[in-house]
Amino acid sequence: MNPEDMFASVGESTEDTEFFTSLPPGYKPGQTKFVIVVGTVMSGLGKGIFSSSLARILQDKGLSVAPIKLEGYLNRDSGTLNPYRHGEVFVLDDGMECDMDLGTYERMLNQDLTRLNFSTSGQIFSRVLEKERKGEYLGRDVQMIPHVTGEVKYHLRQLAVETGTDVVFVEIGGTAGDVENAYYLEAVRELAFEEGPNSCCFVALTYVVEPPSLGEQKSKPAQLNIKQLMAVGIMPHIIACRASRPVTRKVLEKLAMYSNVPIDRVFSMHDVETVYMIPEALREDGIDETVLETLDLKAKTDPKVEAESRANWSDYLSKYRAASTPVTIGITGKYTSLRDSYASIIQALEHAGTHHGIKVDIVWIDSTELSDQNVAQRLSGVDGVIIPGGFGVRGVDGKIACVKYAREHGLPYLGLCYGFQIAVIEFARNVCGLKGAGSTEIDPNAPHPVIDILPEQRALASMGGNMRLGGQDIDVAKGLMVSQMYGGVDSVRLRFRHRYEVAPDYIERLEAAGLVFCGRSPDQRIMQILELSAAEHPYFVATQAHAELTSRPLRPDPMFLGLVEAARDFSGGGKANQTKSAKVTAD
Repeated sequence: MNPEDMFASVGESTEDTEFFTSLPPGYKPGQTKFVIVVGTVMSGLGKGIFSSSLARILQDKGLSVAPIKLEGYLNRDSGTLNPYRHGEVFVLDDGMECDMDLGTYERMLNQDLTRLNFSTSGQIFSRVLEKERKGEYLGRDVQMIPHVTGEVKYHLRQLAVETGTDVVFVEIGGTAGDVENAYYLEAVRELAFEEGPNSCCFVALTYVVEPPSLGEQKSKPAQLNIKQLMAVGIMPHIIACRASRPVTRKVLEKLAMYSNVPIDRVFSMHDVETVYMIPEALREDGIDETVLETLDLKAKTDPKVEAESRANWSDYLSKYRAASTPVTIGITGKYTSLRDSYASIIQALEHAGTHHGIKVDIVWIDSTELSDQNVAQRLSGVDGVIIPGGFGVRGVDGKIACVKYAREHGLPYLGLCYGFQIAVIEFARNVCGLKGAGSTEIDPNAPHPVIDILPEQRALASMGGNMRLGGQDIDVAKGLMVSQMYGGVDSVRLRFRHRYEVAPDYIERLEAAGLVFCGRSPDQRIMQILELSAAEHPYFVATQAHAELTSRPLRPDPMFLGLVEAARDFSGGGKANQTKSAKVTAD
C-alpha cells in the first residue's frame, strides 16, 4: 500500500477507509524523526531531564531538535495548578503557562520555546470538539481512535513543520499505566506505524527499586511496567534505569531479557551532582550512537559542531566543579516544603554561582513562620535572600518582615514578582510612613493600596484573563546598577506572570523617599524593576518579572549574578556589620 493512502485531509469523505490522519500543510511522512520518552513504575523520575539531555547531545552533533511535553490532565494549561501538586508553573515567552519540564528543555537546549511545545488533554479534546462542531468530520461518530489520536499526531507533525526540525522529542507525562495517557501511547504507536522504518525511537525510563531492608536492587517493578508498555504495542529501543546509585549488571541483564532490548541498549541513569552532567554521561554510555543508528541519522551529523559544543559545555562543568567559595542564600516563600516549586530559581542560582566560582548553598525559610521577633535569628546564617513569586495572603507578614530586615541591615536582596510587590509595600510602610500600606490582593480595603489591579485590567474577570503573561520589553534607566548589570543596555526582555501593579498614584511618593524604579514598561506607566542606590544598600533589587525563567547555564541572568556576587562580598565582611546593626536595633 502507498503510505500516502493512509492519510486523509480534514474535510475529505472517510466512508471507505478507516485511515483518518490529517497532515499539516507541507508535512512529508518520514522526513522528520521522533524520539518518544515514556515513564514506567512511577512519575517524577526526571523524564524531562533525560529527554532534554538526550536532545542536547543530538543538538551538539549539528542536528536541529524540538521538544514537546504531552500532559494527561484536562486543564488547558498549567496556570491554575497548585505548586504543591505539580511544581512550579513555567511561563514561555508567548505567555503559555506550562509544566516545569519546559524550563528544563529551554535551559538545556538554550532555546525559547512556544505553546507548540506543550499540550494537555484539555487542549487536544477542545480542538477535536471544535472540529466536530464545525462539521469537519463529515458526520462520522467522533472517537478516541482515529480522531483524538489523530489530533495528537497532527500536533506533533505541526511542530515538525513549523520548526523545520530534524528530530522531535516527545515526552509523555506520568507513566505508561496512567488511564489518561492511554490515548497518547496509542497515538505514538500509530505514528511509528505511519512514518515507517527508522522514523521513531522509543525510550522507556524506568525505576529500579532498592528497599533499605533488603540492601539490593530489585528489577521486578520495572519488568512488569515495561511489559505493560509492550502490551499496548510499543517495543522500546532503549531502556534507561533511574536509581540512586549505578544499576548492577545483573539487573540490566534481567531487564534486557524480559524486554527483548539488547543489553548494550539498557543503561544506568543514577543520580549525579548536577543535571548538566547527564548529557556527557549519556554520551559516554553511547546512547547518542544508539539513537543515531535507530533513526538512521549518522550521515547528518557534524563532528566540528560537536567538538565546539562539547568544549563549551565542558568548560561550564569544569567551572562548576571548581567552584569553592561558599555562599548561603535564603529563599523565603510558602512552598518551601516542595523544592520543585522553585526549580528555576535553584537552577539560576547554580548558573550564577558557577560563573563566579561560588558554591551556593540554599536555606529554605517558610514565610509563615517568620515574624519581626524572630527574623534576625532566622536570617542570621544567610548571605543573601530571595523572595520568589506567589499568590495570596498566607505568609505575607513574614515576607514583609524579611524585606524590612534585609533593607535595614544591608543583607543582599532579590525580589521576584511577589517579592517586588512586598518590597514596595514594606518601603511604603516603613520609609514613606504610609500606615496600613498594602495590596488589594491581601486587603481589598487597605488604606493605602500601593499595589493594585490597574483600571484597564478590572474588565477582564476570568481566571487568568487579567494576568500579565509572557515576555515583555522593559525600558531600563541608564547609569544605574541594574542597567550596568545588563551591560548598559536601555532595554531588556523578561517574562511575567502577575496581576497586580504599583498603583500609579503612589509612584511619585515612593520615588521621593528613595525607591528607584529603574525599569518601566515602554508604553504604559507600569513599574517593572526597582533598586535602592548603592549609597543606601549594597544590593537591593526587585522585579515584577520572573528573571529566573530566562537564566541559562552559559548565559546566567544578571540579577542573579549580582545577588550572588553581593552575597559573596557580604559573607566576606558584611556579616559583622549586620550583627552590629541588629544589636543596635535591638537596643
